[in-house]
Amino acid sequence: MMGKTVSSEENSKLTQWLKSKRHEKGHTMRSLAQLLGTPHSFVGKIENQERRLDVVEFMRYCQALEVDPVEGLALLQA
Repeated sequence: MMGKTVSSEENSKLTQWLKSKRHEKGHTMRSLAQLLGTPHSFVGKIENQERRLDVVEFMRYCQALEVDPVEGLALLQA
């Protein structure tokens, strides 16, 4: 049985990667949310692991941050 993925180790790795990339790119939660066209609480929920991204959202998130989604996904293969 898989259990809830929102609190999984893999999701934790992915959200930490996204958060570090947001910081590297100089974005606040609000500025990233503006690029995504979402409320800033959306970014907060992702980073606090209260919400999980689906594949399409993950791709949009990576596009907004101008990062390679494959780099993030590679973290999950370890």
